[in-house]
Amino acid sequence: MRAAARESVGFGRKMVSAPRMLPAWKPALDALTAARHGGQIDHLASGLRDLDRRHPHVPEIVVELAFTLASQGAHDEALAAYERALALGLPSPAEQANTLFGHAVCLLRLDRAADAVRALEAARGQFPDHAEFAAALALAHHRAGATTEGLILLLGLLLETGEDPGLAAHQRTLRSLLTPPAPSPVRRV
Repeated sequence: MRAAARESVGFGRKMVSAPRMLPAWKPALDALTAARHGGQIDHLASGLRDLDRRHPHVPEIVVELAFTLASQGAHDEALAAYERALALGLPSPAEQANTLFGHAVCLLRLDRAADAVRALEAARGQFPDHAEFAAALALAHHRAGATTEGLILLLGLLLETGEDPGLAAHQRTLRSLLTPPAPSPVRRV
């Protein structure tokens, strides 16, 4: 047995290695997601729904269901699944970030831009280094009618992540333009 598949257990005495057991739902979930990668998506949502009924408190299953539903255009159902997965709690920061992103995208697809702005601002608070949240937030601001905020955020993101030499050379000037100038005092003549 491989060392990575084993963990040590013991009580202050001689250590004994025991194999790690996969959760009962994991092989079925892996088979379903492998079918997706193989292009077999016709029965994927129904298979994930069935697996979710058998294991209703597993966020990994609910996230896969949400992603599948969103991919199939069932955004109302996907949104509910994303919210349920978030309520259940996800095992890793990466899964949490991906789920928050999927949730916000569903809000945007359902034309709920103001809700998406709130969700994405909260997600950026949790994951400030994830550029995808800033990009989606810029779009959400734009769709919510706050085009100036969206443009400022998007240009800031471009300056942070872009590698173009011209952007790098003029970054300080472009950043200074992100803040509108103060109004000039009125001169009386």
